[in-house]
Amino acid sequence: MSMPKRNAALPLLSVLMIAGCAVGPDFQSPQASSVKQYSSEQAALKLDVAPDQPKLVQSDTVPALWWQLFESKDLEQLVTLGLQESPTLAAARARLKAAEESFSADHSSILFPSVDASLSSSRQKISGAAFGNPGNGSQFAVHTASVDISYSIDLFGGGQRYLEAGLAQVEFERFQLQAAQITLTTNIVTTAINEASLREQITAMQEIITAEAENLKVAELQFEIGVMAKADLLSQRTSLAQRRTQLPALQKALAQTRHQLATLVGKMPGDMNLPKFAFDTLNQPQQIPVTLPSTLTRQRADVRAAEALLHQASAQVGIATANLYPNIGLSGSYGTEAVKLADLFSAGTAIWGLGAGILQPLFRAGELHARKRAAIAGFEQVAAEYRSSVLLAFQDVADALLALQVDGRQLELEKQSEQMASETLELVNLQHEQGAVSLLTLLNAQQQYQESKISLIKARAALYTDTAALMYALGGGWWNQGAVQTVQDDETNTEKQL
Repeated sequence: MSMPKRNAALPLLSVLMIAGCAVGPDFQSPQASSVKQYSSEQAALKLDVAPDQPKLVQSDTVPALWWQLFESKDLEQLVTLGLQESPTLAAARARLKAAEESFSADHSSILFPSVDASLSSSRQKISGAAFGNPGNGSQFAVHTASVDISYSIDLFGGGQRYLEAGLAQVEFERFQLQAAQITLTTNIVTTAINEASLREQITAMQEIITAEAENLKVAELQFEIGVMAKADLLSQRTSLAQRRTQLPALQKALAQTRHQLATLVGKMPGDMNLPKFAFDTLNQPQQIPVTLPSTLTRQRADVRAAEALLHQASAQVGIATANLYPNIGLSGSYGTEAVKLADLFSAGTAIWGLGAGILQPLFRAGELHARKRAAIAGFEQVAAEYRSSVLLAFQDVADALLALQVDGRQLELEKQSEQMASETLELVNLQHEQGAVSLLTLLNAQQQYQESKISLIKARAALYTDTAALMYALGGGWWNQGAVQTVQDDETNTEKQL
């Protein structure tokens, strides 16, 4: 899968090696959570482990291509297409590129002097009145070529903090892109699972309708020869009519799911032939990797994005603090000036100038101190939002783990229920043919079997979806993408330079 390369300006962060001299707080990444387990409720349920329930295996990492756990080539191709063609990802990549280029521009303007060359020519006429001779005016031309240099000395680190904030914005956009990719892949997988579920439900409903239609034919013959009451015949007709009303809703849901899949991979709903998904083309993973709680905050792209905003807010405090101190600027120019263009750069035409200035705020009626306090309050706000993102990340994992346990057991119970309903229906069918039970009893047995079959399909889909939800909650393995230089390594290098 393609990912944006690092901007060439980012290695220039060696200038931040002296950031310790800058005023304001030096940012440090929040410590990882010290919790030992994701959920206390999961152990409290004490559910039996179902035979087909996937086994959770403690792992140091999550595979980057986690959707390969379902062993579906069609699903892999669809995810790859979505990562290439999704306009959502294209927009996220563009935002990252814009942030990198803005940082590069700020890096150049703050750390290096600006040098500009200029060339100008002018022709003027003046009156002699200023020299006591009103009637004797004169005309002349002036040609000037010069090089101007200006530089602002970042004595208190305000510029460095500004670059620090810009770098944090780049990191935020990078993690936003990662989060968008994880969300997209999860949506594609869960939508494909939903399609498989709907397709299975439609097949089951069509089989149910066919079976009930055959039973109705028999019932009508029995009614004609007088061995069935009209009330029983009407009951079976009503049951068949009700079943038929359920089929269009399932077909509509399936079509809409197919439209959603096309949109997720960046295609028009009517312009693409998507692969069809069913449970016989998707395999439930038998082992699912689960990482330790202490590593979760470094794995979740949304949490890392929140941390980048926290870093940016910390840098804003430094900027507001530096604005309280003097600002020193240097300027210089060198050039040549002549009345004839051909005389430029000749002897005696040189012009130059040097300048230095210092700006110290003396009285702003409390404005600058108020802005610093506002920056501190902004940092506290973002810190609270970061803590909230961490809590939500742990909730996502806890919910997904609990769902896997409960839905795994639910699937086993649904299998047992479907098996018993099937055996019951077979027995009641035999008894009805022998005249031992009424048609109403047969209809009830058919209804129970039909409901158990649909419930089994939904339970299987729920367990598949729980697997995708857990992979999403654990971060999606973005840090294992071999084609991309790991964001963690980028930050480690930056922190060493700081």
